[in-house]
Amino acid sequence: MTEEGLQDRRLPRHPQGRFAAGQDPLKRGQIVEGAKRVFMRLGFDAASINEVCREAGVSKGTIYVYFENKEDLLGAIVEQEIQRFAFELEITLADREKVEDWLYRFGINFVTHITSPQTINVMRTLIGVNTRMPKLCRRYFHSPANVRSVLEDLIKRHVALGDLVVEDTHLAARQFIELVSGTFVKARLIGDLDDVPSQDELDDVVQSAIWVFMSAYGSPENRPTGQSPDAAL
Repeated sequence: MTEEGLQDRRLPRHPQGRFAAGQDPLKRGQIVEGAKRVFMRLGFDAASINEVCREAGVSKGTIYVYFENKEDLLGAIVEQEIQRFAFELEITLADREKVEDWLYRFGINFVTHITSPQTINVMRTLIGVNTRMPKLCRRYFHSPANVRSVLEDLIKRHVALGDLVVEDTHLAARQFIELVSGTFVKARLIGDLDDVPSQDELDDVVQSAIWVFMSAYGSPENRPTGQSPDAAL
């Protein structure tokens, strides 16, 4: 059974088998997807609940059964995107045993995702509302199911296997994310980079990040020797 199916079984239901008010995951998802399309098209501040109703095909009363307000809807969109990408990463990395292999795959997937138009739009929206809704930004960066937690779990596993020597796995995960991000995210946010970096650009930055990370945290037999990829260019 899928995780969604297990969640459905735990949700409160009406005695006749229907979901209790505000608990139907399909209806909730329908509203979230409609709101996401409206927010991306019009911007968060310009979008109205009425627009979301039309896009999602539900009444205003139905929306307020599931969500308190527009801000609550944005929070649901953010958390859904974080959890979806974290789950996709776990699947992608599941069959990668060699440390350098999953670090490379993580780096490429992470930067491609974080610099995509959809993710950049979400991040710009969060930055725009941060002074009014600081808790929403914290939800984005501290969600239990996020990419940093996926990376940290992998680091812990390879520490246990003896491939890595890391005392603070949380710090190590954050450091690798910063290394692979380079200046790409900032450049995309301010419009200095028009699109997702090219494959060559991604490859250069990720390979260099792996070299630095393994130099710092690789076990003695796994530490790289010779020059870094940058120095070899």
